[in-house]
Amino acid sequence: MKKATSEEPHQNNLVRVRDLSVDFAVAGNVNHAVRKVSFHIKKGETVALVGESGSGKTVSALSILRLLPYPAASHPSGEIYFHGRDLLKLDEGDMRQMRGARISIIFQEPMTSLNPLQTIDKQVGEVLRVHRGMDKAAERRRVLELLTRVGLRDPEKRMLSYPHQLSGGQRQRVMIAMALANEPELLIADEPTTALDVTIQAQILELLKELQQELGMAMLLITHDLGIVRKMAERVYVMNDGEVVEEGVTEDIFERPQHAYTQHLLAAEPKGAPPKEDLTAPVIMETDNLKVWFPVKRGLLRKTVDHIKAVDGVSLQVRAGQTVGVVGESGSGKTTLGLALLRLISSDGPVVFMGQNIEKFNSKQMRPLRRDLQIVFQDPYGSLSPRLSVGQIIEEGLTIQEPGLSYDERRARVDRALQDVGLEGDMQDRYPHEFSGGQRQRIAVARAMVLGPKFIMMDEPTSALDMSVQAQIVDLLRDLQREKNLSYLFISHDLRVVRALSNHVIVMRQGKVVEEGSAEKIFTAPETEYTKALLAAAFNLETRELVDAET
Repeated sequence: MKKATSEEPHQNNLVRVRDLSVDFAVAGNVNHAVRKVSFHIKKGETVALVGESGSGKTVSALSILRLLPYPAASHPSGEIYFHGRDLLKLDEGDMRQMRGARISIIFQEPMTSLNPLQTIDKQVGEVLRVHRGMDKAAERRRVLELLTRVGLRDPEKRMLSYPHQLSGGQRQRVMIAMALANEPELLIADEPTTALDVTIQAQILELLKELQQELGMAMLLITHDLGIVRKMAERVYVMNDGEVVEEGVTEDIFERPQHAYTQHLLAAEPKGAPPKEDLTAPVIMETDNLKVWFPVKRGLLRKTVDHIKAVDGVSLQVRAGQTVGVVGESGSGKTTLGLALLRLISSDGPVVFMGQNIEKFNSKQMRPLRRDLQIVFQDPYGSLSPRLSVGQIIEEGLTIQEPGLSYDERRARVDRALQDVGLEGDMQDRYPHEFSGGQRQRIAVARAMVLGPKFIMMDEPTSALDMSVQAQIVDLLRDLQREKNLSYLFISHDLRVVRALSNHVIVMRQGKVVEEGSAEKIFTAPETEYTKALLAAAFNLETRELVDAET
Protein backbone atom coordinates (compact mmCIF):
# COMPACT_ATOMS: atom_id res chain seq x y z
CA MET A 1 0.00 0.00 0.00
CA LYS A 2 1.31 3.39 -0.97
CA LYS A 3 0.56 6.13 1.54
CA ALA A 4 0.19 9.74 0.48
CA THR A 5 3.30 11.79 1.09
CA SER A 6 3.58 15.47 1.95
CA GLU A 7 5.88 16.19 -0.99
CA GLU A 8 5.48 14.87 -4.53
CA PRO A 9 8.29 15.09 -7.06
CA HIS A 10 6.04 15.84 -10.09
CA GLN A 11 6.75 19.22 -11.68
CA ASN A 12 3.34 19.36 -13.38
CA ASN A 13 1.26 19.33 -10.19
CA LEU A 14 -1.73 21.66 -10.49
CA VAL A 15 -2.86 21.13 -6.90
CA ARG A 16 -0.84 19.92 -3.94
CA VAL A 17 -2.54 19.47 -0.58
CA ARG A 18 -0.14 18.85 2.27
CA ASP A 19 -0.97 17.79 5.86
CA LEU A 20 -4.47 19.32 5.73
CA SER A 21 -6.51 19.19 8.92
CA VAL A 22 -10.01 20.54 9.43
CA ASP A 23 -11.70 21.08 12.78
CA PHE A 24 -15.30 22.11 13.46
CA ALA A 25 -16.20 23.88 16.69
CA VAL A 26 -19.80 23.06 17.68
CA ALA A 27 -21.27 24.11 21.04
CA GLY A 28 -17.87 24.23 22.69
CA ASN A 29 -16.81 20.84 21.33
CA VAL A 30 -14.20 20.32 18.59
CA ASN A 31 -14.76 17.70 15.88
CA HIS A 32 -11.59 16.66 14.03
CA ALA A 33 -13.20 16.08 10.62
CA VAL A 34 -9.95 15.78 8.60
CA ARG A 35 -6.54 14.85 9.97
CA LYS A 36 -3.21 15.37 8.14
CA VAL A 37 -4.53 14.59 4.66
CA SER A 38 -2.16 14.94 1.70
CA PHE A 39 -2.83 14.45 -2.01
CA HIS A 40 -1.87 15.98 -5.34
CA ILE A 41 -3.52 16.43 -8.73
CA LYS A 42 -1.56 16.80 -11.95
CA LYS A 43 -2.67 18.94 -14.88
CA GLY A 44 -5.31 17.12 -16.93
CA GLU A 45 -5.54 14.25 -14.42
CA THR A 46 -8.62 12.80 -12.71
CA VAL A 47 -8.15 11.92 -9.06
CA ALA A 48 -10.92 10.31 -6.99
CA LEU A 49 -11.60 10.66 -3.28
CA VAL A 50 -13.70 7.72 -2.11
CA GLY A 51 -15.09 6.68 1.24
CA GLU A 52 -18.33 6.44 3.17
CA SER A 53 -20.42 9.36 4.41
CA GLY A 54 -18.55 11.27 7.07
CA SER A 55 -15.10 10.13 5.92
CA GLY A 56 -13.98 13.71 5.14
CA LYS A 57 -14.07 13.62 1.33
CA THR A 58 -16.25 16.65 0.74
CA VAL A 59 -14.71 18.64 3.60
CA SER A 60 -11.26 18.13 2.07
CA ALA A 61 -12.49 19.22 -1.36
CA LEU A 62 -14.39 22.27 -0.08
CA SER A 63 -11.22 23.39 1.69
CA ILE A 64 -9.62 23.95 -1.73
CA LEU A 65 -12.24 26.60 -2.53
CA ARG A 66 -12.50 27.74 1.10
CA LEU A 67 -16.23 27.11 1.12
CA LEU A 68 -16.43 25.66 4.64
CA PRO A 69 -18.57 27.48 7.24
CA TYR A 70 -15.87 29.71 8.68
CA PRO A 71 -15.16 30.61 11.49
CA ALA A 72 -16.77 27.42 12.87
CA ALA A 73 -14.35 25.53 10.60
CA SER A 74 -10.61 25.96 11.01
CA HIS A 75 -7.37 24.50 9.63
CA PRO A 76 -5.01 23.60 12.50
CA SER A 77 -2.49 22.45 9.90
CA GLY A 78 -2.02 22.24 6.17
CA GLU A 79 -1.25 23.96 2.91
CA ILE A 80 -3.19 23.92 -0.37
CA TYR A 81 -1.07 24.96 -3.35
CA PHE A 82 -2.66 25.85 -6.70
CA HIS A 83 -0.11 26.91 -9.32
CA GLY A 84 2.31 27.28 -6.44
CA ARG A 85 0.10 29.71 -4.44
CA ASP A 86 -1.20 28.67 -1.02
CA LEU A 87 -4.97 29.14 -1.27
CA LEU A 88 -5.35 29.18 2.50
CA LYS A 89 -3.35 32.40 2.62
CA LEU A 90 -5.14 34.32 -0.16
CA ASP A 91 -7.48 37.18 0.74
CA GLU A 92 -11.19 36.87 -0.08
CA GLY A 93 -10.92 39.06 -3.20
CA ASP A 94 -8.33 36.77 -4.77
CA MET A 95 -10.40 33.71 -3.84
CA ARG A 96 -13.46 35.15 -5.59
CA GLN A 97 -11.41 35.37 -8.78
CA MET A 98 -10.50 31.69 -8.37
CA ARG A 99 -14.00 30.39 -7.68
CA GLY A 100 -16.05 29.67 -10.78
CA ALA A 101 -13.29 30.75 -13.16
CA ARG A 102 -10.07 28.78 -12.55
CA ILE A 103 -11.52 26.32 -10.01
CA SER A 104 -15.15 25.25 -10.23
CA ILE A 105 -17.38 22.82 -8.39
CA ILE A 106 -20.45 20.66 -9.04
CA PHE A 107 -22.39 20.26 -5.82
CA GLN A 108 -24.15 17.07 -4.75
CA GLU A 109 -27.59 18.54 -3.98
CA PRO A 110 -28.70 20.88 -6.80
CA MET A 111 -32.03 21.85 -5.26
CA THR A 112 -30.26 23.47 -2.31
CA SER A 113 -27.55 24.98 -4.54
CA LEU A 114 -29.74 26.69 -7.13
CA ASN A 115 -31.59 29.94 -6.40
CA PRO A 116 -35.35 29.17 -6.30
CA LEU A 117 -36.23 32.76 -7.24
CA GLN A 118 -34.23 32.98 -10.48
CA THR A 119 -34.71 31.31 -13.84
CA ILE A 120 -32.07 28.95 -15.15
CA ASP A 121 -30.74 31.33 -17.81
CA LYS A 122 -30.07 34.02 -15.20
CA GLN A 123 -28.22 31.62 -12.91
CA VAL A 124 -25.98 30.15 -15.60
CA GLY A 125 -25.54 33.59 -17.16
CA GLU A 126 -24.43 35.12 -13.86
CA VAL A 127 -21.28 32.98 -13.90
CA LEU A 128 -20.44 34.32 -17.37
CA ARG A 129 -21.20 37.96 -16.48
CA VAL A 130 -19.11 37.95 -13.32
CA HIS A 131 -16.00 36.37 -14.84
CA ARG A 132 -16.23 37.22 -18.56
CA GLY A 133 -18.33 40.37 -18.73
CA MET A 134 -20.40 39.05 -21.66
CA ASP A 135 -23.19 41.10 -23.21
CA LYS A 136 -26.72 39.70 -23.13
CA ALA A 137 -26.70 38.25 -26.67
CA ALA A 138 -23.35 36.45 -26.22
CA GLU A 139 -24.40 35.31 -22.77
CA ARG A 140 -27.64 33.80 -24.10
CA ARG A 141 -25.81 31.96 -26.90
CA ARG A 142 -23.31 30.53 -24.42
CA VAL A 143 -26.06 29.46 -21.97
CA LEU A 144 -27.91 27.66 -24.77
CA GLU A 145 -24.70 25.96 -25.86
CA LEU A 146 -23.94 24.79 -22.31
CA LEU A 147 -27.45 23.49 -21.63
CA THR A 148 -27.40 21.63 -24.94
CA ARG A 149 -24.00 20.08 -24.21
CA VAL A 150 -25.13 18.68 -20.85
CA GLY A 151 -28.15 17.00 -22.47
CA LEU A 152 -31.01 19.19 -21.26
CA ARG A 153 -34.03 18.55 -23.47
CA ASP A 154 -35.63 21.65 -25.09
CA PRO A 155 -32.95 24.03 -23.73
CA GLU A 156 -34.62 27.17 -25.16
CA LYS A 157 -37.77 26.39 -23.18
CA ARG A 158 -36.04 25.04 -20.08
CA MET A 159 -33.70 28.01 -19.67
CA LEU A 160 -36.76 30.12 -18.77
CA SER A 161 -37.85 27.65 -16.08
CA TYR A 162 -37.29 27.89 -12.33
CA PRO A 163 -35.44 25.09 -10.47
CA HIS A 164 -38.63 23.65 -8.95
CA GLN A 165 -40.00 23.12 -12.47
CA LEU A 166 -37.16 20.75 -13.36
CA SER A 167 -36.61 17.14 -12.33
CA GLY A 168 -33.70 16.21 -10.06
CA GLY A 169 -31.61 15.05 -12.99
CA GLN A 170 -32.35 18.18 -14.99
CA ARG A 171 -31.31 20.38 -12.07
CA GLN A 172 -28.02 18.49 -11.79
CA ARG A 173 -27.36 19.07 -15.48
CA VAL A 174 -27.85 22.80 -14.92
CA MET A 175 -25.29 22.67 -12.09
CA ILE A 176 -22.81 20.97 -14.42
CA ALA A 177 -23.41 23.63 -17.08
CA MET A 178 -22.70 26.37 -14.52
CA ALA A 179 -19.51 24.66 -13.36
CA LEU A 180 -18.16 24.27 -16.90
CA ALA A 181 -19.21 27.72 -18.14
CA ASN A 182 -15.77 29.33 -17.79
CA GLU A 183 -13.73 26.25 -18.75
CA PRO A 184 -11.92 25.92 -15.41
CA GLU A 185 -8.48 24.39 -14.91
CA LEU A 186 -9.73 22.30 -11.99
CA LEU A 187 -13.22 20.88 -11.65
CA ILE A 188 -14.26 19.53 -8.25
CA ALA A 189 -17.10 17.09 -8.94
CA ASP A 190 -18.91 16.19 -5.69
CA GLU A 191 -21.17 13.28 -6.63
CA PRO A 192 -21.80 14.81 -10.09
CA THR A 193 -24.12 12.05 -11.34
CA THR A 194 -26.02 11.25 -8.15
CA ALA A 195 -29.38 12.50 -9.45
CA LEU A 196 -28.97 11.31 -13.04
CA ASP A 197 -30.44 8.25 -14.68
CA VAL A 198 -28.03 5.71 -16.08
CA THR A 199 -28.13 6.74 -19.74
CA ILE A 200 -27.63 10.44 -19.00
CA GLN A 201 -25.00 9.51 -16.41
CA ALA A 202 -22.99 7.80 -19.14
CA GLN A 203 -23.42 10.84 -21.41
CA ILE A 204 -22.31 13.28 -18.68
CA LEU A 205 -19.24 11.21 -17.85
CA GLU A 206 -18.30 11.09 -21.53
CA LEU A 207 -18.89 14.84 -21.75
CA LEU A 208 -16.61 15.49 -18.77
CA LYS A 209 -13.90 13.30 -20.32
CA GLU A 210 -14.21 15.13 -23.66
CA LEU A 211 -13.98 18.54 -22.00
CA GLN A 212 -11.05 17.36 -19.96
CA GLN A 213 -9.18 16.40 -23.11
CA GLU A 214 -10.13 19.62 -24.92
CA LEU A 215 -9.21 21.97 -22.07
CA GLY A 216 -6.51 19.99 -20.30
CA MET A 217 -8.78 20.27 -17.26
CA ALA A 218 -7.98 18.39 -14.07
CA MET A 219 -10.77 16.81 -12.04
CA LEU A 220 -11.16 15.93 -8.39
CA LEU A 221 -13.96 13.35 -8.35
CA ILE A 222 -15.87 12.63 -5.14
CA THR A 223 -18.29 9.74 -5.49
CA HIS A 224 -19.70 6.66 -3.79
CA ASP A 225 -20.11 4.89 -7.15
CA LEU A 226 -17.02 2.75 -7.55
CA GLY A 227 -17.98 1.89 -11.12
CA ILE A 228 -17.58 5.57 -12.01
CA VAL A 229 -14.25 5.73 -10.20
CA ARG A 230 -12.93 2.78 -12.17
CA LYS A 231 -14.06 4.32 -15.44
CA MET A 232 -12.97 7.93 -14.81
CA ALA A 233 -10.04 8.16 -12.39
CA GLU A 234 -6.34 7.55 -12.91
CA ARG A 235 -5.52 7.58 -9.21
CA VAL A 236 -7.59 7.01 -6.05
CA TYR A 237 -7.32 8.17 -2.45
CA VAL A 238 -9.42 6.12 -0.01
CA MET A 239 -10.58 8.06 3.07
CA ASN A 240 -11.92 6.75 6.35
CA ASP A 241 -12.66 8.71 9.51
CA GLY A 242 -10.87 11.83 8.25
CA GLU A 243 -7.68 10.13 7.11
CA VAL A 244 -6.29 8.75 3.85
CA VAL A 245 -5.90 5.02 4.49
CA GLU A 246 -4.82 3.95 1.00
CA GLU A 247 -3.67 5.63 -2.20
CA GLY A 248 -2.61 4.35 -5.57
CA VAL A 249 -3.26 3.85 -9.27
CA THR A 250 -6.93 3.01 -9.85
CA GLU A 251 -6.33 -0.45 -11.30
CA ASP A 252 -4.07 -1.39 -8.38
CA ILE A 253 -6.67 -0.24 -5.84
CA PHE A 254 -9.44 -2.27 -7.51
CA GLU A 255 -7.42 -5.40 -8.27
CA ARG A 256 -5.13 -5.51 -5.22
CA PRO A 257 -6.66 -3.50 -2.35
CA GLN A 258 -4.39 -3.62 0.70
CA HIS A 259 -6.37 -1.93 3.46
CA ALA A 260 -9.32 -3.74 5.09
CA TYR A 261 -11.51 -0.67 4.67
CA THR A 262 -10.84 -0.53 0.92
CA GLN A 263 -11.72 -4.22 0.66
CA HIS A 264 -14.96 -3.50 2.55
CA LEU A 265 -15.91 -0.71 0.11
CA LEU A 266 -15.25 -2.85 -2.95
CA ALA A 267 -17.38 -5.69 -1.56
CA ALA A 268 -20.35 -3.43 -0.77
CA GLU A 269 -23.31 -3.49 -3.17
CA PRO A 270 -27.03 -4.27 -2.89
CA LYS A 271 -27.29 -8.04 -2.52
CA GLY A 272 -30.09 -10.55 -2.40
CA ALA A 273 -33.36 -10.54 -4.28
CA PRO A 274 -37.01 -9.91 -3.47
CA PRO A 275 -39.44 -12.83 -3.23
CA LYS A 276 -41.13 -13.96 -6.44
CA GLU A 277 -44.02 -11.86 -7.70
CA ASP A 278 -47.26 -12.95 -5.99
CA LEU A 279 -50.23 -12.34 -8.30
CA THR A 280 -52.65 -13.70 -5.67
CA ALA A 281 -51.87 -10.99 -3.07
CA PRO A 282 -54.63 -8.40 -2.63
CA VAL A 283 -54.29 -5.17 -4.61
CA ILE A 284 -53.50 -2.21 -2.34
CA MET A 285 -53.16 0.56 -4.93
CA GLU A 286 -54.17 0.67 -8.58
CA THR A 287 -54.85 3.10 -11.38
CA ASP A 288 -56.01 2.84 -14.98
CA ASN A 289 -55.12 5.25 -17.79
CA LEU A 290 -53.88 7.90 -15.33
CA LYS A 291 -53.00 11.28 -16.81
CA VAL A 292 -51.20 14.29 -15.37
CA TRP A 293 -51.05 17.12 -17.91
CA PHE A 294 -49.60 20.52 -17.02
CA PRO A 295 -50.98 23.44 -19.09
CA VAL A 296 -48.58 25.71 -20.97
CA LYS A 297 -49.99 29.26 -20.86
CA ARG A 298 -48.87 32.21 -22.95
CA GLY A 299 -49.94 35.71 -23.86
CA LEU A 300 -51.47 38.57 -21.94
CA LEU A 301 -54.59 36.58 -21.10
CA ARG A 302 -52.54 33.50 -20.15
CA LYS A 303 -54.38 31.20 -22.54
CA THR A 304 -53.54 27.50 -22.57
CA VAL A 305 -51.70 26.82 -25.82
CA ASP A 306 -50.27 23.38 -25.10
CA HIS A 307 -49.77 20.72 -22.40
CA ILE A 308 -46.76 19.01 -20.88
CA LYS A 309 -47.88 15.39 -20.68
CA ALA A 310 -45.91 14.35 -17.60
CA VAL A 311 -47.98 11.16 -17.14
CA ASP A 312 -49.95 10.07 -20.18
CA GLY A 313 -52.19 7.03 -19.75
CA VAL A 314 -50.36 4.91 -17.15
CA SER A 315 -51.97 1.83 -15.57
CA LEU A 316 -50.52 -0.20 -12.70
CA GLN A 317 -51.31 -2.36 -9.67
CA VAL A 318 -49.37 -2.57 -6.40
CA ARG A 319 -50.13 -5.65 -4.30
CA ALA A 320 -49.75 -6.23 -0.56
CA GLY A 321 -46.19 -7.09 0.44
CA GLN A 322 -44.92 -6.41 -3.08
CA THR A 323 -42.72 -3.76 -4.68
CA VAL A 324 -43.35 -2.17 -8.06
CA GLY A 325 -40.18 -0.57 -9.39
CA VAL A 326 -40.56 2.45 -11.68
CA VAL A 327 -37.54 3.19 -13.87
CA GLY A 328 -36.80 5.61 -16.69
CA GLU A 329 -34.80 8.68 -17.52
CA SER A 330 -35.12 12.01 -15.70
CA GLY A 331 -38.32 13.75 -16.77
CA SER A 332 -40.01 10.49 -17.78
CA GLY A 333 -42.83 11.05 -15.25
CA LYS A 334 -41.78 8.61 -12.50
CA THR A 335 -42.07 10.99 -9.54
CA THR A 336 -45.17 12.70 -10.97
CA LEU A 337 -46.86 9.29 -11.14
CA GLY A 338 -46.06 8.62 -7.48
CA LEU A 339 -47.29 12.05 -6.35
CA ALA A 340 -50.55 11.54 -8.25
CA LEU A 341 -51.15 8.17 -6.57
CA LEU A 342 -50.65 9.81 -3.16
CA ARG A 343 -53.06 12.62 -4.21
CA LEU A 344 -50.35 15.25 -3.71
CA ILE A 345 -51.01 16.61 -7.20
CA SER A 346 -54.23 16.54 -9.24
CA SER A 347 -54.67 13.98 -12.02
CA ASP A 348 -57.26 12.49 -14.33
CA GLY A 349 -58.12 8.83 -13.94
CA PRO A 350 -59.20 6.49 -11.12
CA VAL A 351 -56.85 6.06 -8.16
CA VAL A 352 -58.11 3.15 -6.09
CA PHE A 353 -56.62 2.59 -2.63
CA MET A 354 -57.82 -0.42 -0.60
CA GLY A 355 -60.86 -0.72 -2.90
CA GLN A 356 -61.86 2.95 -2.57
CA ASN A 357 -61.56 5.44 -5.45
CA ILE A 358 -59.81 8.48 -3.95
CA GLU A 359 -59.36 10.41 -7.21
CA LYS A 360 -61.74 13.22 -6.23
CA PHE A 361 -60.91 13.33 -2.51
CA ASN A 362 -60.07 16.78 -1.13
CA SER A 363 -57.43 17.40 1.55
CA LYS A 364 -59.93 16.94 4.39
CA GLN A 365 -61.10 13.59 3.02
CA MET A 366 -57.51 12.48 2.45
CA ARG A 367 -56.31 13.31 5.97
CA PRO A 368 -57.48 10.03 7.63
CA LEU A 369 -55.79 8.08 4.81
CA ARG A 370 -52.43 9.80 5.21
CA ARG A 371 -51.36 7.40 7.95
CA ASP A 372 -51.60 4.55 5.43
CA LEU A 373 -50.03 6.47 2.51
CA GLN A 374 -46.48 7.62 3.19
CA ILE A 375 -43.49 8.88 1.21
CA VAL A 376 -39.70 8.80 1.53
CA PHE A 377 -38.11 11.60 -0.49
CA GLN A 378 -34.96 11.57 -2.60
CA ASP A 379 -33.06 14.19 -0.60
CA PRO A 380 -33.27 13.55 3.16
CA TYR A 381 -31.34 16.73 3.97
CA GLY A 382 -33.88 18.86 2.11
CA SER A 383 -36.95 17.01 3.43
CA LEU A 384 -36.01 17.10 7.14
CA SER A 385 -36.55 20.46 8.83
CA PRO A 386 -33.27 21.77 10.27
CA ARG A 387 -35.20 23.61 12.98
CA LEU A 388 -36.80 20.49 14.46
CA SER A 389 -35.18 17.71 16.42
CA VAL A 390 -35.36 14.19 15.00
CA GLY A 391 -38.03 13.31 17.58
CA GLN A 392 -40.18 16.29 16.58
CA ILE A 393 -39.85 15.38 12.89
CA ILE A 394 -40.90 11.77 13.40
CA GLU A 395 -43.73 12.49 15.84
CA GLU A 396 -45.35 15.15 13.63
CA GLY A 397 -47.64 12.58 12.00
CA LEU A 398 -48.58 11.14 15.38
CA THR A 399 -49.71 14.53 16.71
CA ILE A 400 -52.09 14.84 13.75
CA GLN A 401 -53.30 11.26 13.37
CA GLU A 402 -53.31 10.24 17.05
CA PRO A 403 -53.84 13.45 19.07
CA GLY A 404 -54.83 11.49 22.17
CA LEU A 405 -51.30 10.15 22.74
CA SER A 406 -49.43 11.57 25.72
CA TYR A 407 -45.92 13.04 25.42
CA ASP A 408 -44.36 9.87 26.89
CA GLU A 409 -46.37 7.64 24.54
CA ARG A 410 -45.22 9.65 21.52
CA ARG A 411 -41.61 9.43 22.70
CA ALA A 412 -41.95 5.67 23.05
CA ARG A 413 -43.39 5.32 19.53
CA VAL A 414 -40.56 7.45 18.09
CA ASP A 415 -38.05 5.35 20.02
CA ARG A 416 -39.45 2.14 18.46
CA ALA A 417 -39.48 3.67 14.97
CA LEU A 418 -35.82 4.66 15.28
CA GLN A 419 -34.89 1.20 16.52
CA ASP A 420 -36.83 -0.35 13.62
CA VAL A 421 -34.51 1.46 11.18
CA GLY A 422 -31.32 0.59 13.07
CA LEU A 423 -30.82 3.81 15.06
CA GLU A 424 -30.74 4.44 18.80
CA GLY A 425 -33.87 5.80 20.47
CA ASP A 426 -31.90 8.48 22.36
CA MET A 427 -30.97 10.06 19.01
CA GLN A 428 -34.38 11.73 18.86
CA ASP A 429 -33.10 14.80 20.73
CA ARG A 430 -30.45 15.52 18.09
CA TYR A 431 -30.87 17.54 14.87
CA PRO A 432 -30.59 16.42 11.20
CA HIS A 433 -27.27 18.21 10.56
CA GLU A 434 -25.65 16.01 13.22
CA PHE A 435 -26.17 12.85 11.12
CA SER A 436 -24.55 11.41 8.02
CA GLY A 437 -26.48 11.03 4.75
CA GLY A 438 -27.26 7.38 5.44
CA GLN A 439 -28.48 8.12 8.94
CA ARG A 440 -30.70 10.95 7.67
CA GLN A 441 -32.29 8.58 5.18
CA ARG A 442 -32.98 6.10 7.99
CA ILE A 443 -34.66 8.95 9.89
CA ALA A 444 -36.80 9.68 6.81
CA VAL A 445 -37.80 6.00 6.70
CA ALA A 446 -38.62 6.09 10.43
CA ARG A 447 -40.87 9.12 9.86
CA ALA A 448 -42.79 7.15 7.23
CA MET A 449 -42.94 3.99 9.37
CA VAL A 450 -44.07 5.46 12.70
CA LEU A 451 -47.76 5.52 11.67
CA GLY A 452 -47.79 1.91 10.46
CA PRO A 453 -48.57 2.62 6.78
CA LYS A 454 -49.71 0.12 4.18
CA PHE A 455 -48.27 1.85 1.07
CA ILE A 456 -45.01 3.82 0.80
CA MET A 457 -43.74 5.70 -2.22
CA MET A 458 -39.92 5.59 -2.28
CA ASP A 459 -38.59 8.40 -4.46
CA GLU A 460 -34.89 7.67 -5.16
CA PRO A 461 -34.28 6.81 -1.48
CA THR A 462 -30.73 5.54 -2.04
CA SER A 463 -29.45 7.85 -4.79
CA ALA A 464 -27.48 10.16 -2.49
CA LEU A 465 -25.93 7.35 -0.44
CA ASP A 466 -22.58 5.62 -0.75
CA MET A 467 -22.48 1.99 -1.83
CA SER A 468 -22.17 0.33 1.56
CA VAL A 469 -24.98 2.45 3.02
CA GLN A 470 -27.12 1.73 -0.07
CA ALA A 471 -26.78 -1.97 0.67
CA GLN A 472 -27.79 -1.39 4.30
CA ILE A 473 -30.89 0.64 3.31
CA VAL A 474 -31.93 -2.02 0.77
CA ASP A 475 -31.66 -4.72 3.45
CA LEU A 476 -33.59 -2.50 5.86
CA LEU A 477 -36.44 -1.86 3.40
CA ARG A 478 -36.66 -5.55 2.51
CA ASP A 479 -36.77 -6.56 6.21
CA LEU A 480 -39.43 -3.96 7.05
CA GLN A 481 -41.53 -5.08 4.08
CA ARG A 482 -41.39 -8.70 5.16
CA GLU A 483 -42.16 -7.94 8.83
CA LYS A 484 -45.02 -5.49 8.19
CA ASN A 485 -46.35 -6.68 4.78
CA LEU A 486 -45.69 -3.26 3.26
CA SER A 487 -46.34 -2.27 -0.33
CA TYR A 488 -43.73 -0.09 -2.06
CA LEU A 489 -43.75 2.01 -5.19
CA PHE A 490 -39.98 2.22 -5.67
CA ILE A 491 -38.78 4.98 -8.01
CA SER A 492 -35.13 4.90 -8.94
CA HIS A 493 -32.61 5.32 -11.75
CA ASP A 494 -30.26 2.84 -10.03
CA LEU A 495 -31.27 -0.45 -11.63
CA ARG A 496 -29.07 -2.50 -9.29
CA VAL A 497 -31.16 -1.31 -6.34
CA VAL A 498 -34.41 -1.83 -8.29
CA ARG A 499 -33.36 -5.39 -9.09
CA ALA A 500 -32.65 -6.10 -5.42
CA LEU A 501 -36.05 -4.82 -4.21
CA SER A 502 -38.72 -5.06 -6.91
CA ASN A 503 -41.08 -7.90 -7.80
CA HIS A 504 -42.61 -6.05 -10.75
CA VAL A 505 -41.10 -3.30 -12.92
CA ILE A 506 -42.56 -0.67 -15.22
CA VAL A 507 -40.32 1.28 -17.59
CA MET A 508 -41.42 4.85 -18.36
CA ARG A 509 -40.40 7.24 -21.11
CA GLN A 510 -41.89 10.68 -21.78
CA GLY A 511 -44.89 9.99 -19.58
CA LYS A 512 -45.80 6.59 -21.01
CA VAL A 513 -45.10 2.99 -20.01
CA VAL A 514 -42.93 1.45 -22.73
CA GLU A 515 -42.53 -1.96 -21.05
CA GLU A 516 -43.64 -3.75 -17.90
CA GLY A 517 -43.53 -7.18 -16.37
CA SER A 518 -42.04 -9.23 -13.58
CA ALA A 519 -38.63 -8.02 -12.45
CA GLU A 520 -37.10 -11.30 -13.55
CA LYS A 521 -38.47 -10.88 -17.07
CA ILE A 522 -37.45 -7.21 -17.40
CA PHE A 523 -33.88 -7.81 -16.22
CA THR A 524 -33.24 -11.05 -18.11
CA ALA A 525 -35.30 -10.70 -21.30
CA PRO A 526 -36.16 -7.03 -22.04
CA GLU A 527 -38.21 -6.53 -25.19
CA THR A 528 -37.90 -2.84 -26.13
CA GLU A 529 -34.73 -1.14 -27.33
CA TYR A 530 -35.18 1.57 -24.71
CA THR A 531 -35.17 -0.95 -21.84
CA LYS A 532 -32.15 -2.69 -23.34
CA ALA A 533 -30.32 0.65 -23.52
CA LEU A 534 -31.12 1.37 -19.84
CA LEU A 535 -29.87 -2.04 -18.75
CA ALA A 536 -26.72 -1.77 -20.88
CA ALA A 537 -25.88 1.61 -19.37
CA ALA A 538 -26.54 0.36 -15.83
CA PHE A 539 -24.77 -2.99 -15.94
CA ASN A 540 -21.95 -2.76 -18.46
CA LEU A 541 -19.39 -1.93 -15.76
CA GLU A 542 -20.79 -4.53 -13.40
CA THR A 543 -20.86 -7.20 -16.13
CA ARG A 544 -17.25 -6.49 -17.06
CA GLU A 545 -16.19 -6.77 -13.43
CA LEU A 546 -18.02 -10.08 -13.02
CA VAL A 547 -16.37 -11.46 -16.17
CA ASP A 548 -12.96 -10.31 -14.96
CA ALA A 549 -13.55 -11.95 -11.58
CA GLU A 550 -14.63 -15.24 -13.12
CA THR A 551 -11.66 -15.39 -15.49
